[in-house]
Formats: sequence, C-alpha cells, structure tokens
Amino acid sequence: MASRKSAWCALAALTAGVAVAVHAPSAHAAGLSPFDVAGRGATVPFVELEAEKAAHNGTSTGTDRTYGKLSSEASGREAVTLDAAGEYVEFTLTKPANAVTFRYSIPDSANGAGRDATIDLRTGSTLIKTVPVTSKYSWYYGYYPFTNNPGDPLPHHFYDEARALFGTTYQAGTKIRLQVSSTAQSPSFTVDLADFELVPDPIAKPANAIDVVADYGADPSGATDSTAKFQAAVNAGASSGRVVYVPRGTFTLYSHVIVDRVTLAGAGPWYSVLGGRHPTQRNLAAGLYGKYVGEGGPSQNVVVRDLAVIGDIRERVDEHQVNAFGGAMSNSAIDNVWMQHTKVGAWMDGPMDRFTIRNSRILDQTADGVNFHIGVTNSTVTNTFVRNTGDDALAMWAENVPNVGNSFTRNTIVAPILANHLVSYGGRDITMTDNVVSESVSNGGGIHVGNRYPGVNGATAVAGTWTLARNTLIRAGNSDYNWNFGIGALWFWGDSAPITGATINVTDTDILDSSYAGIQWIGNQTSGLNLTNVTIAGAGTFALQAQAPASARFTNVRASGIAQAQTVYNCAGAGLQIADGGGNSGWSTANSYCGPWPAPQWNNGTTTPPTTPPTTPPTTPPTTPPAGNLAAGRPASATSQVDVYVPANATDGNPNSYWESSNGSFPQSITVDLGQNRSVARLVLKLPPASAWATRTQTLSVLGSTNGSSFTTLKSSSGYVFDPAGANTATVTFPASTARYVRLTFTGNTGWPAGQLSEFEVHSS
Repeated sequence: MASRKSAWCALAALTAGVAVAVHAPSAHAAGLSPFDVAGRGATVPFVELEAEKAAHNGTSTGTDRTYGKLSSEASGREAVTLDAAGEYVEFTLTKPANAVTFRYSIPDSANGAGRDATIDLRTGSTLIKTVPVTSKYSWYYGYYPFTNNPGDPLPHHFYDEARALFGTTYQAGTKIRLQVSSTAQSPSFTVDLADFELVPDPIAKPANAIDVVADYGADPSGATDSTAKFQAAVNAGASSGRVVYVPRGTFTLYSHVIVDRVTLAGAGPWYSVLGGRHPTQRNLAAGLYGKYVGEGGPSQNVVVRDLAVIGDIRERVDEHQVNAFGGAMSNSAIDNVWMQHTKVGAWMDGPMDRFTIRNSRILDQTADGVNFHIGVTNSTVTNTFVRNTGDDALAMWAENVPNVGNSFTRNTIVAPILANHLVSYGGRDITMTDNVVSESVSNGGGIHVGNRYPGVNGATAVAGTWTLARNTLIRAGNSDYNWNFGIGALWFWGDSAPITGATINVTDTDILDSSYAGIQWIGNQTSGLNLTNVTIAGAGTFALQAQAPASARFTNVRASGIAQAQTVYNCAGAGLQIADGGGNSGWSTANSYCGPWPAPQWNNGTTTPPTTPPTTPPTTPPTTPPAGNLAAGRPASATSQVDVYVPANATDGNPNSYWESSNGSFPQSITVDLGQNRSVARLVLKLPPASAWATRTQTLSVLGSTNGSSFTTLKSSSGYVFDPAGANTATVTFPASTARYVRLTFTGNTGWPAGQLSEFEVHSS
C-alpha cells in the first residue's frame, strides 16, 4: 500500500545484522527459480541468469533470509560481492542477446544521498560498455515511514537495476562479464543476476500518427521540459482520433500528462523513455494520468503501449502523486510498458471499470507495483513481470467503495521488499491465477486475503467467490518486524472484520520452501475456505499456523519438508476446524503446538518444481495462447476500434475478448508485431466460441512486412467461414514467408459490418 498505510508504524525490537560478506567459495545453491515453473507466470522476453550460478571470482553473500542482510533481498537468496579491481561475474549466454538488465547493490554514501559509480560490461578482454550504477534509488532505513538517514536502524531495499544495449548481437555461448575496473567510486559491487534479451528494432511510426517531436516539438534529448508539448499532442490525438507516436528519445516531463480517449504509442520500451521530476516542486514528476472521478473522469478508451516511464523518485512520501500511471481510466489498457524508479507503477483511484495492464515490467518502486484502489471493477494485471517493489507488488484496496471482478493472472513477481506479492484488501469475486512469486522479504507473504485498512468492512469486505488457482509460491512468507513471528506464504487476516462473507477456492497451488509457515490465519475468524490439490514442499516452521479461528475443507493437501516435528501451530484450539476431503498427508491438527516461536530452518524445499499435472481444469481461459503461437501476447494495432474492443484483445489468449473495427467503413486492418523477423506460414483466426456468435463469413487478405512500412501480400483476399459448430475458427495457410509484422485487411463480414477477431494466432508451420 502506498497511501495512508500506517499499520506498519508500530515499533518493535528486532536485531538485524549488517550484511557481511562470507569469504568462502560460492555454494552455487540450486534454489528453485521462478522461471523454472512451466506454464505459469509471465512470458518474458529475457533469459535470467543468477550470479551465484555463474563463473566468478567474487565472494558469496551467503543464503541468509534475515531482514537487513544482502542475501535476504537477493533472487534465490544469494548474490556475489566484488570488492577488488578485476573481480567479475561471467555469464554464458544461452540465447542470442543484444541487451542486458542487471540487478546490483553498491554501498550507500555516508550521508544517505547516494553514491554513483560504474561497472564494465566485457566479453573476454573486450570492453562492450561502461554502465553507470548508483545507490540513489536504494538504501532505506528505519521503520515505516522509511528514511534516507544511515543513522537509523534496519537498512533495507539494497538493490537496484541498470540496463544497457550492447550495440551488437552476441550469439549463444558468448561469455559476458560484469567486471570491476576500480573501487575508487565504490568499495564493493554486489551482483544478483542478469537478464539477457534480444531487443527488437524500434517500432516505426503508425500511418497518419501524430509525432510528439516532429509535430509538437518535444525534446528527445531530455534537456528541456516537454510536458506541455506532450499534453498538446495528446489532446490533438484525442480530438482527431489519431495515434500519438513517441519516437526514440528520452523525454523530460516535470508533471503529469493527462490522457483521455487517446492511444499513446512509442518505438518500444528500450527506445521511447519518459522521465523527469520538477526541479523545485518535488511532488511533481513524470506520469501518465487519467482524469479523476469528480474532475471529469474516469478517462475512457486510453491505450498506452511500447514505451518506458523511468522516473527519479528516491524517497517514499505517500501523499505525493509521483507514480508512472494514476488517476482513473475505464475501458483502457497499458501494454508493453517498462515502469521503474517511480513511487508506484500504477496507483489507480476509481471508481473505474475494465482497465488492463499487460505484457509489462515494473521494477524498483519505492512503494507498490500496482494498486487498484476504490471501486475498481473488472480490471486486470496479466503477463507482467514485477521485481523489487518497496511495498505490495500487485494489490487491490477496496477503500469505502467495493472492488469487484478484478484479476491478477500469469504474472511473475520477485522480492517485494515490504508486504505481499499478491493481495486484495477486501473485494468481491476476485481472481488470482497462474502466477509465480518468489522471495518475500518482510511483513508479508506470497498471497494475502485480508479485511484490513481504512474503509474495508461491510459492503467492501471480502465477499463473493474468490478463485486462487494454479499459483506457485517460492520462498514466500517472512518475518514481521512489528510482531516478531513469521508470516505464512498464503495467509488470511480478518483484521477490521472477520473473513466470513465469501467462498475462497484455492486449487492446484504449490507452496515451495516457505520461509516460515505454509498457510496462516490471524485476527478474526476465517471461513468458507476450500483447499484442493495444494502442495506444501518445505516450510521453515509449520505447515499450518492458526492464530485465529478458521474453518476450511482440505482435499489433497500434501505437506513435506516441514521443519518442526509438530506440523501445525494451533493457538485457536477447537476454533481450527478442518474438514477432511481425503488425500491429505504430511500434516495433522492432532500433531499441533502452541508456544514460543521456534527459529526458522530454511532450505527445506524442493529444488525442482512439482511435476504432477493439476487435476482441476482451469476455470477461466488462459491469458497466454498455447506454445507455438508467435503472436502470443505481442502488441497489436488496428486502423480503428470500437469502445473496449481493442486490438490487443486479439493477442491476449482469451477467446471471449475480441477486437472490432469501426462499423460500415471497410477496408479495416489489424496488425501484430512479432518482435523480430520470423518464418510464418499459417494463421489461426477465431471469434468468441459462444453460440450467440452466429455463422458469418469474413473476407480478408494477409500481408507481411519486415520493417512495418512496406507490406507484401502473403495470401490474396478470400472469404473465411466462422461457424460456432466449428469453434468459430478459421485457418489460413500460405507459403512460408519472413515477416515481423503480419496484417489482416478485412473488406467484408456477413454477420456484422466490421472486422472482428477474438484470436489472431501466427504459426511458423
């Protein structure tokens, strides 16, 4: 939470040691990576390599999970420290790459203002690039609200991330080093990991688009404030219905740009970068905001895609609206956007409806990654990668107005420094499915359901049917420095009200190597809970931790690697009522304990993901199309759209969402960007499978392009029948061709006077 979040303010004694390097060879621990879990989590464009598993001549940080240690915040709970000139971590590429993002920590300056340094990227003896690094966006101190004063206790939030384009493509097998050339600027450099990727060429300006530089004079060098020029361009795009294009450049914005009924599209998140902060009014900074309710909002039909918002926020002040995205946006989407160094990636204040964040990266925030706050409905975050947030990674907070029908699906989340990976404070009919999370650090767990915080009670409390399915929680749960006891990887807190007004179904879920308990209840009573096909493989303390009455039905809940001989911590006595649905093992309420808290014993979990396939079929369609579809999750654009039926619906993997063009105005086109040139030979085109979609014939042609500007015909115009008896699917085949951009041009539709498409699959054979 990033606004009025005062619950962490209570002080409690905690002895936290300062991170000390362990001067021994790295153990190269084989801890499970979130990217080891097939079929769950975000589909990301990079390959992640851990420093401790790479060749290096540095020193391991060790694998301690204690708050305040460098290892506690590291991915996999281990990193490598380099503290002499010539020391390095050397990664071997497993796929071609022309860019890297690496996670690192350098010591803070004595006054807490931050230190600047550089580290070399090399291949062998050849210098690729010298990359700036800094501690300005890391190192916080004390209890919430945190300070930048090194004299305060509890240093934390040690890591930051830097990215660099190589300028050339290196092939698989190439060895890339992060190497220290001097310790004059910083006495040490700790390297956690590196994400290598093949960044595609910049996306060309769409036809007839407004160019913020060429048409409105925005400064791509970042030397001057371009806020007013961006706002003028966005306003012109809204009034004319034209896309607003942000070309390659770094643009300084001293304040928010208000977006409404407009598409703002960049050349790609590695090329089109928005940033900046007002030099004197520090509560003003770069951000793209919808109109607030009461100020003409919510904004409608906004699309922001293919750009980055990389801010300059170095502290946490909850009253400051210095987020990458904010305000209220209905029927809107954020697609393929990189958010970094802002307070919150997207703090959305409703009421608002049908808002989507997808295919994005949210890194290094001072507070939440995303928060759906106040009456946000039917909204989602999907296929998004989140790492190193300062508070909850993905959150919903139903303050005073119910949140209804929201979902977090197919996301990968690593190391929120405070609080939870996935959480909803109140809300009705909430879904969290197919996510992978790892590394809780403090005061939170992997998935949290809570009646907590102001305005969460009565009509806004947990209600309806909740679906928590096919999630994997790795090294989740940790200590709370207020309470001095562990928090479960999956936990329920009826704080402001008992959690008794909902049916909560947890199915096909893996809880792996939990730092403390696997599942926890605290506060007031929890009921209506059903756990089916849940694996608890490794727990630092207990399988179950009941500090409040709870009633649940457990079916096929299997535990192993539980550190304590007594598998259940039960201080609720007879208030813990678990109905046995059969198939349970490795835990027993008869084998319980209530007493002093034991010290956790870590690394009890599996080093490989469970291989047993889920026995419960998905209750919602997957948001990522099956393997082999080159268009899965890729950006899509169109000559027009109607209402919420945006082009991205055709590549989101959900057969029930669809794109629709303007009515009565053929020809109309939809184009998917595959990210790089690929061999293409077959399309699978779909409409929603419901029988209400009567049989229709759509007349269309297929075109391809390698550069986004000149297209050739891959398949001449022909009619294709979409029949609900055949799942409303049509297949188009043509001789194999090379294309990055694949376009469909519609010239007729017997069922509706517009182009319509639910899924636009592109295959190589």
